[in-house]
Amino acid sequence: QVQLVESGGGLVQAGDSLRLSCAASGRAFSSTDMGWFRQAPGKERVIVAAITGSGITTYYPDSVKGRFTIPRDNAKNTVYLQMNSLKPEDTAVYYCAARPSGSNPLRIRDGDAYDYWGQGTQVTVSS
Repeated sequence: QVQLVESGGGLVQAGDSLRLSCAASGRAFSSTDMGWFRQAPGKERVIVAAITGSGITTYYPDSVKGRFTIPRDNAKNTVYLQMNSLKPEDTAVYYCAARPSGSNPLRIRDGDAYDYWGQGTQVTVSS
């Protein structure tokens, strides 16, 4: 069992930066792939960033590429979502997710591949 606790959400203005944190417990963190997803009202949950346990492979969809990064600190069992140049369309509830590292790193982009989810944190970007 993995427990995930997100923090760092809030209300910011367009163009600002924000960093979300996700603290994990209950499993060897360095062998755990991590992802960040978001869900806006009335929309499906989508991935915004993912990283393998080793940190070698990352994934970003085009919508956030160049603006978001997903650093991880295996010594602190924590993964971050650094969000820069925020836009109103980034407004959503952001979720952290975890899965045991697998043989196919490309699966980190698939929400269905994740076994554990955090409670979510709201990010609101005003124009």
